[in-house]
Amino acid sequence: MYHRIAITGMGMVSPLGVGVAKNWSSAIQGKSGVGFISKFDTSDFPVKIAAEVSENIADYLPSKDTKHLDPFIQYALIAAQEALDCANLKDLSNVGVVVGSGQGGISNIEREYPKVMSGKFRRVTPFFIPSSVIGMASGIISAKYGFKGPSYGVSSACATSAHAIMDACKMIAVGEVDAVVTGGSEATITPLSLAGFVRLNALNVEVNNPLTASRPFDKTRSGFVSGEGAGILVLENMATAVRRGATIYGEIVGFGASSDANHITAPTADGQGQFQAMERAVHMAGIAPEQIGYINAHGTSTPLNDKVETIAIKRLFNGHAKELSISSTKSMTGHMLGAAGVAEAIFSILAINERKIPPTINLNQPDPDCDLEYTANRVREKSIDYAMSNSFGFGGTNASLLFGKVA
Repeated sequence: MYHRIAITGMGMVSPLGVGVAKNWSSAIQGKSGVGFISKFDTSDFPVKIAAEVSENIADYLPSKDTKHLDPFIQYALIAAQEALDCANLKDLSNVGVVVGSGQGGISNIEREYPKVMSGKFRRVTPFFIPSSVIGMASGIISAKYGFKGPSYGVSSACATSAHAIMDACKMIAVGEVDAVVTGGSEATITPLSLAGFVRLNALNVEVNNPLTASRPFDKTRSGFVSGEGAGILVLENMATAVRRGATIYGEIVGFGASSDANHITAPTADGQGQFQAMERAVHMAGIAPEQIGYINAHGTSTPLNDKVETIAIKRLFNGHAKELSISSTKSMTGHMLGAAGVAEAIFSILAINERKIPPTINLNQPDPDCDLEYTANRVREKSIDYAMSNSFGFGGTNASLLFGKVA
């Protein structure tokens, strides 16, 4: 017997703000979270813009947590607190935690490594390892709340948090646990991380107007804008959630994963991997593609990704592709890397509940190769029953999540 998966809690930290309500309000207004980098001096640095978490996170955490933990763990703790307050779980004995990150505590690594290289290894903080390891976000959340189910991290580039959600669904579906706290967190606006993406020619390095730098599906797009933050979902056995009278925000009805098996950064030109991930999600849900009303696209604002994702959508949805509402909320949050999948899952769930499609901002010059309905610049009112969220990562890893409305 496979158990249905209810969504009973959501929490979010992003360049648009702290809290799901603030993020949603900013998204439907088409606000951009992109600005000039404030975390380090960019005077002689090749990229000067990013989508930073601008709120003072110390306002949301005890001082001991802000002192010793890498920001990616801090963001995860804040998002988890909101999601758990939302879910109001009572029985904590059979709850798992699966929270991922693409790069983990990279800011800690950058700060501590020079101490070793200068012969001052005794000055390396004893909190270095516990604050840097990707799985520690899950471990600290588990310890803080007393969750006794499985606890581990996931890392698969831009698909990280989508894969974490899939793992959580599988645990619940087979009855291993009653609920899972899941999602992803990222804090990679650091010199080393950004320099690496620059060397891949993946980043937008414009300096004129940060607010318009992230422009998925636009003819003039020239690379993604790095973002940061965290998103957490509380997923629960549907029967358990109903029995305890929980507020249910939606249901995960399907998911699919695939590999391009092609290149370390580039998808195949025909979008086969992206197509397979979406097709598998639809097949698991047991619905027709025509029943899906919205896709939160991976939509990174890179020339190749946006074109290939469009090709894959057309292949799966055929004539219905022109009827779909599609948008890339990365146009506002930047690319949150390991946290992107869960952030966009939350936007997809809210699109169903609020009957609004968040826009793709900065889409002013449509690309002829990207000729679908991308909800350019303005929110759209629309009633939908099913929404899909796509996450495609370096290494050719693809993940698609499919959400349904609960009557």
